[in-house]
Amino acid sequence: MPIGSATPEERVILVGLDLKSRGRNQTTGVVSFSADESMEELRTLAVSAGAGVEGTILQSRAAPDAATLIGSGKLRELSDQVRFHEADTVLFDSELTPTQQRNLEKALDCKVIDRTQLILDIFARRARTREGQLQVELAQLNYLLPRLTGHGAAMSRLGGGIGTRGPGETKLETDRRRIHNRIRKLEGDLEGVRAGRGIQRKQRQSVPLATVALVGYTNAGKSTLFNRLTHAGVLADAKMFATLDPTVRHISLPSKRRVLMSDTVGFIRNLPTTLVKAFRATLEEVTEASLLLHVVDASSPHAEQHMAEVMHVLHEIGAAEKTQILVRNKADLLPDGMESLGTSPAQVVAVSARTGEGVGTLLEAIDRSLSLDPISRVRLRIPATEGALIHRVHEQGRVGSIHYTDDACEMEADVPESLLRRLQPFIAA
Repeated sequence: MPIGSATPEERVILVGLDLKSRGRNQTTGVVSFSADESMEELRTLAVSAGAGVEGTILQSRAAPDAATLIGSGKLRELSDQVRFHEADTVLFDSELTPTQQRNLEKALDCKVIDRTQLILDIFARRARTREGQLQVELAQLNYLLPRLTGHGAAMSRLGGGIGTRGPGETKLETDRRRIHNRIRKLEGDLEGVRAGRGIQRKQRQSVPLATVALVGYTNAGKSTLFNRLTHAGVLADAKMFATLDPTVRHISLPSKRRVLMSDTVGFIRNLPTTLVKAFRATLEEVTEASLLLHVVDASSPHAEQHMAEVMHVLHEIGAAEKTQILVRNKADLLPDGMESLGTSPAQVVAVSARTGEGVGTLLEAIDRSLSLDPISRVRLRIPATEGALIHRVHEQGRVGSIHYTDDACEMEADVPESLLRRLQPFIAA
């Protein structure tokens, strides 16, 4: 049954695999999430998708079982749990192979969804713009294509629910040729989006206007901070991936420079590769930004793991070398507001997006970090007849002193390079 309607929640059971080899992540270089922590994140994802969690099963093994991931003994226990709770769906914390998924659905006689498909489902639920919907559908079709063979019973199951949003049952039941054609069509449409973004970016670059992108783990408070800085009114929700479609707004810095700020989708552990590829057009806004604000929930016990996962995704999209400011959000929830998050080469600013604490310091840090359209202090003597130009200095610069004579306005001001070129004839010796 569709999530979000007046009907009861979809009843789900969570299943995790605790591998004995779990330890330091070779990719990110930090200690991996424990099995219990990973299951708690899966629970949060399930609730974000509108599910009611009825039970949890965690299997400890030296290696995954090739046929069912969890082995025959634990599968019998899971089957008993499904019948006892009358569960609609079983959610696995690991990515399942097509064979494992078919075997599990046959044995459990209910819908089986893995972590990747759950994230794709949440993205389908959150997408509002046409671009976002195209990106999600492309990611879903690329993920589901190898799972179509032998999947007829699952695809024809009526009732909807988690894992069935997006392309829809009729598309999934078509043959591979038609699905490949649809994928090519979506890729072409997204290339058009990418070209359009490129044109918009060139237009923005024709004037010295820097772009600042907010990045961070999902639910770190990026949208709340974005609203605090821009007064944009973007949805800020405790659910994961509450904001999917990127939003761009102007903000004014203490120097009076105007910059563009963009709020991007939150990253997450093991972000599906299909999503990273599909959201390339959106993520290019991150790669083209002049400055990244890496927002981290400083109150989270997993803050360092979250930071490492975000850096991993930034490496994947070629943005890891961008200038960054590490924004330690939710500092008001810490005992002293300044708990350490380990070493970081980036400048660190502690803020509370909820209360506004530290936001002024953050704006000053952004001002100092942007090399585009640098600020210079100059002495000016502008004729009184150039009233519009005097107004621009007040609007776009920071006036230190000002004196009016009969025929001119004499002032000392900090102005950006873009305005300074217009003021060259009026610079006083």
